[in-house]
Amino acid sequence: MSPAPGRPRSPRRRDRHGRGMRGPLAPSHVPIAKSRSERFDDLVLDAVDRLRPRWGRQLAAVEFAVEEVPPADDLGDGPELLTGEPIPFGRAEPAADDRPASVVVYRRPLEARAHDRDQLGAMVHDTVVEQVAGLLGLSPESVDPGYGERG
Repeated sequence: MSPAPGRPRSPRRRDRHGRGMRGPLAPSHVPIAKSRSERFDDLVLDAVDRLRPRWGRQLAAVEFAVEEVPPADDLGDGPELLTGEPIPFGRAEPAADDRPASVVVYRRPLEARAHDRDQLGAMVHDTVVEQVAGLLGLSPESVDPGYGERG
């Protein structure tokens, strides 16, 4: 049946054969609905939250961030790339005149090294502890007595 003359044709509002999506596969609050990068961000926030009870005052002015990979400047070039330092998992920068101290965690190198989600969580936590220890001028073991015990 065609629409009445002068009346615009409206698009079909339902899938008559039952082949269309009826809704999302999982509600948005379910962890399966999170992307890999969102789950990684949560791991970093969990690691920081574990340190706050002990180091909250010192960490109040520190910004935490996640980047995909280290900048090319940090990796070197040529033969040194293969024989030099390992790819960093994170970086800490002390406060300067115009910016606060910061800790950056690199997602892709950590995900590539971890065998499963539990090991990734442990590696993220250890990376955050190492970077915070560097900022505070302490050993990782003094920042978190459980450093290196998981995973």
